[in-house]
Amino acid sequence: MMSSSSSQRYDKLKEAPPPGAPGATEEIELNIDHSLLNTGEDGLDSNEWRRRLSEFGRNELEEKTKSKWTILLGHFTGPMPCMIWTAIFIEALIQDWPNFWVLLVLQVVNGLVGFHEDSKAGDAVAALKASLKPEAQVKRDGKWTKTSAAELVPGDRVALNAGANVPADCKVCEGLPIDIDQAALTGESLPVTFYPGDIAKMGSTVVRGEIDAIVASTGSNTFFGKTAAMIQSVDEIPHFQVILLSVTKFLLAVSMVLVGICLVFLLSNGEGFLAALAFCVVLLVASIPIAMQVVCTTTMALGSRKLAEQKAIVARLSSIEQLASMNMLCSDKTGTLTLNKMVLQEVFSYVNGVSSNDILVLAALAAKWKEPAKDALDTLVLNAIDLEPLDAYEQLDYIPFDPSKKRTESTLLDPQKKKFSVMKGAPNIVLGFCSNKSEIEESFEAQVDNFANRGIRCLAVARKYDGADGHTMMGLLTFLDPPRPDTKETIERAKDRGVGVKMITGDHSAIAKETCRTLGLGDNICLPSNLPDYDIKQELPLTLGDEYGEQCENCDGFAQVYPEHKFIIVEALRQRGWACGMTGDGVNDAPALKKADVGIAVQGATDAARAAADLILTAPGLSVIIDAITISRSIFQRMKNYVIYRVACTIQLLSFFFIAVIFLHPRRYFKPLGSDYDPPPYFNLPVVALVVITILNDGTIISIAYDHVIPSSRPERWNLPVVFSVACWLGLVAVASSMLLLHWGLEAQDPDGFFRNVMGLEDISYEEVMTMLYLKISLSDFFTVFAARTQGHFWERKPGQLLFIAAVFATMSSTALSMHWPFGKMASLNSYLAILTWMYCIIWFLIQDYLKVVLYKALYHHDVDGIRTEAEACEKLASENSLPNRVARLEVSMEEMKRLLATTPEALAAAASK
Repeated sequence: MMSSSSSQRYDKLKEAPPPGAPGATEEIELNIDHSLLNTGEDGLDSNEWRRRLSEFGRNELEEKTKSKWTILLGHFTGPMPCMIWTAIFIEALIQDWPNFWVLLVLQVVNGLVGFHEDSKAGDAVAALKASLKPEAQVKRDGKWTKTSAAELVPGDRVALNAGANVPADCKVCEGLPIDIDQAALTGESLPVTFYPGDIAKMGSTVVRGEIDAIVASTGSNTFFGKTAAMIQSVDEIPHFQVILLSVTKFLLAVSMVLVGICLVFLLSNGEGFLAALAFCVVLLVASIPIAMQVVCTTTMALGSRKLAEQKAIVARLSSIEQLASMNMLCSDKTGTLTLNKMVLQEVFSYVNGVSSNDILVLAALAAKWKEPAKDALDTLVLNAIDLEPLDAYEQLDYIPFDPSKKRTESTLLDPQKKKFSVMKGAPNIVLGFCSNKSEIEESFEAQVDNFANRGIRCLAVARKYDGADGHTMMGLLTFLDPPRPDTKETIERAKDRGVGVKMITGDHSAIAKETCRTLGLGDNICLPSNLPDYDIKQELPLTLGDEYGEQCENCDGFAQVYPEHKFIIVEALRQRGWACGMTGDGVNDAPALKKADVGIAVQGATDAARAAADLILTAPGLSVIIDAITISRSIFQRMKNYVIYRVACTIQLLSFFFIAVIFLHPRRYFKPLGSDYDPPPYFNLPVVALVVITILNDGTIISIAYDHVIPSSRPERWNLPVVFSVACWLGLVAVASSMLLLHWGLEAQDPDGFFRNVMGLEDISYEEVMTMLYLKISLSDFFTVFAARTQGHFWERKPGQLLFIAAVFATMSSTALSMHWPFGKMASLNSYLAILTWMYCIIWFLIQDYLKVVLYKALYHHDVDGIRTEAEACEKLASENSLPNRVARLEVSMEEMKRLLATTPEALAAAASK
């Protein structure tokens, strides 16, 4: 006999694999009231059914939804919209209707773009609800009827038949066991055998057998319903929106302080309220990053098209930013890392002269080879050989697979009309029928034990000729759900890009270990026994990362997990600071997909998984994720460059007008010289000039979505202290240049002034000074784009062709307007002044770019917010993965192999003994 330890180990692997299998259901609270399950053979009567329907409600998932109007309103009431509303209100108050309509249109566009993005919020729950099968066979008042599954109540007697879905969580009644496919719920590769008293879960499928069952739980109290509730419990602001909110708050704080000081200063100096308010509108309009949401959304939308070309559909645009930041990928096993189908591995013979093909033929003879395969194992065997030679055999009798007996058997006549039988099934069961058991028991047991420990399933094949004392063990078939061909390479490529990978599966720990070993992930597989229970009706504790995060970090993977365990693991990693991605394909993966920073549904995923995901793969395997990471990092850099540019421009405009109104008063320049011209008491530009700058520059800056960038070899992050430092530095350099030009322009009436004394210019009117400053601000705004897009000098990376064309268009348009100003209040420039302004801006752009490089060196030197640490990690990773280093490592490995091959057996034995 096989030893009890080996037999128990194999039986544990074969018959009680992952959570969700019989015997494991007590680990999860299913809210079952057993007093409701004492239903007789005739089922419930109609009155009792109506009473319970009233008490427990319909067998449907509860929906947590927001009305479309609430979602729409939310996009017009945030901090940035409120800033714009304030400007719109002031424009209406001073009756500046052209600017009023410009701002109003931009506000509406921003709000509608955000509303369109969020209108899909309830898709995951809707898909889960749609996946409920609509009908069930139920017995009430002693009669079987077909009814809507939504009308089932606890205590209903239902029929579970092969091919039908389980309509609710049901307790299996007395009778023969049935096999149920729970892959979509638990991740188990093979169907699970359910015995009387076990709880079959709603959403699973009966694949073999038929039996009555009593409904134990319905709706949100089911395992399926708990999954839906976990998806609904995730209600978080996307990370990209948090970043935009941070940028907006920063700009709002700066603008409120400066605008407030200006307003007080103007009113205290006798300026009229409406006049002072009109000037403050100029500053407020300048401080609002009106197009930030539109530009970033457009950049991500264009990136999503590239991702779609790579077979990755973006379900939520903001997830592109999070994909670029992802540094930990948690992956489901079945159907994601593996093929989700059993593949024959090795065939072992226990009889001399019997080949592997002979054993496969015998295994096929123990099935109905002329009929479609009934299960995964028959499919595996029948697809492994040519079936035509089997027609030479005559099948006299066939005993189908019985879960209680764990074997199948055929009686046949061979081509010579000799009668024999073939048996295949669980190794320990088949071995018990074999006459050569004593001869092979030790080696057979060791082999089965070894495969069971590695998670490889075995199928024994034995033959008995008519008149023999017993069966002869012919051989052993091994099979496994293998990794996809590209999975190992994909994992290596992910690691090369700074993304760690962990496997999380509902399958057995032995199978998980073997899969991780094959993929090079390590074999430290943890079980969820040390994870806390999670009440889906409560918020996850903020201490989850502190208490369980280190355990999750140290594991190479998790096995035998439920959906809530995946949910907890992802959240624990996120609380530890990981930007966490999650891949999956089943209903059991949906909550974790929703909770993760980036949820990725692989090809063939269920509707629930796709609806909960941020990224949907339409090509098999995970290799497309690597391409998506590369593309998303390029998109991230473009957005970060734009944010630096936009903050710098805002700082430039705010600081320029603030300093100008407080310190540079036109009357102080003109009055001492005895001029008859009476300029305004403080310098400002017409609002229309600022609107033109905004429309031209922000309108054409959308071309940054096509800019040429080099994706980082490490996960990206916003690093806001560095972003704000660089943006403010660029903005202040531009302010200094604008203030100097304004000073020179205002003193142009002075014979000793720079323009007259050095440049030899004649008188420049105040209106021309205003136009010159308009052109200068417009040009330096767009030049700042080229300084913001690199950490080194601007010429180190060429810009994208479309960005360059947009820059030419915007700057030429601004120049043309300055030379032919059509809106009044400012005077057109002559060609000399326009060229002079251009030369001035170019000189200061070179200074701005040089000082930017100096600032980055200072930030690197002091390692501000880890900027130097990240750069060094990128360089190290790039060096390790360079072609010369890869070749060098390969050469070292080959030399080591040659040394081992040249080593004598005696030396090897001596080394082993040491």
